[in-house]
Amino acid sequence: MKDPAEKFMRIAEEVADRAQAAGLTVVAAESLTSGALSNALGAGHEASDWFRGGIIAYAEGVKREVLGVTAESVASAQCARELATGAALLLDADAAIAVTGVGGPDPADGEPAGSVFAAVAVRGEIHDVHFQFEGDPSEVVHQTVGAALRLLRDALPPIA
Repeated sequence: MKDPAEKFMRIAEEVADRAQAAGLTVVAAESLTSGALSNALGAGHEASDWFRGGIIAYAEGVKREVLGVTAESVASAQCARELATGAALLLDADAAIAVTGVGGPDPADGEPAGSVFAAVAVRGEIHDVHFQFEGDPSEVVHQTVGAALRLLRDALPPIA
């Protein structure tokens, strides 16, 4: 399977174009993707102009202590929303994409394997989505990265 930066280059370029056209800075907060989402975003053209960075909050303590997550379950829409808002605040960004959930192969936190929650925040407006992906943990990660990039792209203002 391709490296996420290669596999998702086209959509990362679309994110880059929209972020730059709108003058927005972007961050990522990721759990189950362990940096794959940030890797894909960082490959977008002129990333140093719009991509402020990413926070890999894999451990529950990092989610809570660094990003301020208060959600009872770290595999939930509320957690994804709090990851996005926490990362945007911490890294002083206009937009944030966040993903959390259960990569598998086993269920966790009351959710089946492949259950992924994503949230995107753009200038204070936040939207979350729940996905149910199939496959082994690596396939779930790659599906999550693609879905998160599309969610972020679609939340950014279209180019006029």
